[in-house]
Amino acid sequence: MKGWSLTMKKHIYFSPSKGHGTLPCQMLIDLMKGGSIKDGDVKNIAPSSLDLTLTDEIYRIDGMVLPWVGVPVRDLLTHIGYHKHDLQYPLERSVLYLAKLRESLELPNGLYGYCNPKSSTGRTDVHVRVMTDGVPRYDAITDDGIPKELWLLITPKSFPVLLPPGETLTQLRIFNHDTRFDELGLKIAFGRDKLLWGTETKPHAFTYNDIMVSDHDGSVILTLDCTHDVVGWECLGKSSVLDFSKRDHYQPEDFFRPLHRTDGMVRLKQGAFYILYTRERIRVPAHLACEMVPVDERSGEFRSHYAGFIDPGWGWGANGSGVGRKLVLEVRPNEDLLIRDNQPIAKITFEHMAELPDVSYDTKIGSNYTIETFLPKLSKHFSMKHYDSQPL
Repeated sequence: MKGWSLTMKKHIYFSPSKGHGTLPCQMLIDLMKGGSIKDGDVKNIAPSSLDLTLTDEIYRIDGMVLPWVGVPVRDLLTHIGYHKHDLQYPLERSVLYLAKLRESLELPNGLYGYCNPKSSTGRTDVHVRVMTDGVPRYDAITDDGIPKELWLLITPKSFPVLLPPGETLTQLRIFNHDTRFDELGLKIAFGRDKLLWGTETKPHAFTYNDIMVSDHDGSVILTLDCTHDVVGWECLGKSSVLDFSKRDHYQPEDFFRPLHRTDGMVRLKQGAFYILYTRERIRVPAHLACEMVPVDERSGEFRSHYAGFIDPGWGWGANGSGVGRKLVLEVRPNEDLLIRDNQPIAKITFEHMAELPDVSYDTKIGSNYTIETFLPKLSKHFSMKHYDSQPL
């Protein structure tokens, strides 16, 4: 197969070109040591990403524009209304804030990056977008070799939040090449890696031909799990404050209520916020990375996720024996919707790792999301013990 290399270890790995793709944890550490990533913390490195850290420099702002090419983000403050915010006090709902991140970048030419909210940020309906000096795009790091400060736009959407300095709300992936699958690459990976699993009777891997809906662009379209009477959570949109420093502290009812189906369908209200499950279980081998990407309007007028990065090793198990794991969806409809089981609702893409990471998701310690629960798991701030043990 022209242009593809074949390496045999315990499994077979295909790569368009050895060393191209998403940078793994050990290469991110090398960038820190070499000064390309400044003020990063090794403890914030995941298998294929780096968590970015809030400083105490944060401003409440009246509006925001993207920077012009070559213009620092800080210079934009002279064009907008702003005043300093003290992180001892909560960030208000529906208010826009701009915060300085501790990390800065001076990536060598040929390296570029993208950012995505962390799972705990997306599941608490806190909208965040990274802004970079001289880059007129959100969540994008260019490969021009110029030093860059990083800033974060923050908007709590459903309730006020208290954010301590040092909190991590977003994460960065760095790439040296675009290795996202085309349709042929996806077909090969389905047969080789068993990327998608179902559990209607017992765990079983889907084949490429089992995919019923496709955009034929190398992506996988996922569907909604609506098999139980209670399918997820609806956010209450309360004025109570959620403190990000408190883990396993809140009860789900403090901010959410169970979402029930009626006659096999679920009604989603325009502008409301929901936590739902995919029907499919996703398995990401250690030599691949995965990302949830926007679905287009052909599936409906809604946002199906805010967090997006899925690490190498997700649902793979310690040695490839895993049977995948469902993805949690953060859904906001732009119109009233009636949805039902197995309805297309989300989309993922796969890409190659530049190297196998030294640690993969299912073998690392400390993740809040390795244990799958009956209902979609809320962020790490919530205690799910009651809902883990019994259906509603």
